[in-house]
Amino acid sequence: MTHEDLPIGPADGGALPDPRALLAREILGLSVPADAERQIILAGATYADSELAEEHLREAARLAPGHAAVLIARYRYLFYKHRLDEAREVARLCLDKAIDDNGFGCDWFDVTPDQADFADMGAVLPRFFLFALKGWSYLNLRLGDIGEGVLALAKMLELDPADRLGARLLLAVIADADPRETP
Repeated sequence: MTHEDLPIGPADGGALPDPRALLAREILGLSVPADAERQIILAGATYADSELAEEHLREAARLAPGHAAVLIARYRYLFYKHRLDEAREVARLCLDKAIDDNGFGCDWFDVTPDQADFADMGAVLPRFFLFALKGWSYLNLRLGDIGEGVLALAKMLELDPADRLGARLLLAVIADADPRETP
């Protein structure tokens, strides 16, 4: 499924689109309000000026609170600024949003393979969950919470045994790491 396949309004003139399709559009950034999208673009354009870039990200969040595209933009900004503690907080917000959007009704460690089609990389909502879980695991590893990071990677492999997102590689890096150093 591509973003062109996702409905943007009632297909028959009366029925509302599937709420999961609307959420998928949000994750792809297709439903972000134009003003918020402009703020995200401006944040990228002013990346070198942290104060201004962050002002744009705050404005995007004000215009589209809780929108996946805004959360992802904030996460990327913080990650690439090497503000990993803050990026981990946003990764948790993304993970919580992915849990809610998928309707899992539990925390990430209780998600089971039968709750979504994790094998279908075109299934936007389950894929968003896996990517959010990967970000969560990676940041925990980088910040020294190896146990949480490894648990999240193990969950990724349980949900995606084909390992399309590279959890095994991160686990191999951890296994080969000097125990006195943090990955």
